[in-house]
Amino acid sequence: MQVIRASVLGFCMGVRRAVDMAWAELTRNRESGVGRVYSIGPLIHNPQVIEKLKNAGLIDLEEKVGSDSVPQNLSGSVVIIRAHGISPKVEEDLLSRGASLADATCPRVKAAQLKARSLAEEGYSIFLAGEKDHAEVVGICSYAAGAGPMPAHTGIQTECLVVSNAEDARMEAERLFREAPNTRAALLGQTTMQEDIYRSIGEGIRHYFPDLKIINSLCRSAPQKAMMELCGKTDALIVAGGRSSANTRRLLGIAQDLGKPAWLVETVAELPPEIAQYLVAGLSAGASTPDEIIVEIENALLKL
Repeated sequence: MQVIRASVLGFCMGVRRAVDMAWAELTRNRESGVGRVYSIGPLIHNPQVIEKLKNAGLIDLEEKVGSDSVPQNLSGSVVIIRAHGISPKVEEDLLSRGASLADATCPRVKAAQLKARSLAEEGYSIFLAGEKDHAEVVGICSYAAGAGPMPAHTGIQTECLVVSNAEDARMEAERLFREAPNTRAALLGQTTMQEDIYRSIGEGIRHYFPDLKIINSLCRSAPQKAMMELCGKTDALIVAGGRSSANTRRLLGIAQDLGKPAWLVETVAELPPEIAQYLVAGLSAGASTPDEIIVEIENALLKL
């Protein structure tokens, strides 16, 4: 079997930064013997990496202000803010417990958070393109909500509306237009959103709000473009990565939409037997997939 790699795959800069920060804090903690190292929610969306960090001492806390899973006294301990970011309220709660924070929020995500807050302060209702329950989306919306409501006498309505596709966007825009036709609207996107879906969402909103302000909050779409190119060169595809990773699932969706047989696998043990019947296999991976897993899967494919 011939194996062709996507031209862009593996850890993205923001994910690598979060993992490197975690290992640095764990090493420092092991040497000092003071306090513990925590993360709020999974540091990244890859179970194999998370398991290694857990074995090295990283403790995953539930993301919830006032949660019983968060110790009341965190003095001397470090809490790593994951790559997807957290809400200002959770951050304030951790500081009030005495924690030191190591901010591993992806720079792109942090920029989107701050932009959401500034737009809300300027009186914009924000359409946020992404997955409603995704940690990154929840965090960005919380920054918009932190700006507080506009004074009632202004007649300006501000909301953070999560939309996943053009149909959702059109429905929400229609509702908002009926309720507050003079609303100033802006569009932000989950950083891993596909560019074509983002554009179609913007078009749906502009039907009701022609002056829509579109913010370029997406990460470079090179992995998605690389997947499209890979589909044209291969008979079937393997996407390596965690099932909880939005960008990994999105890569799989691209291949399936293009009519290619494709499978998402987290480890080499999950390679489907059917892949052996194809002469040329493509290999792509999500942004949270470590290099060693990609290499293992590639080597296994080459042996078929």
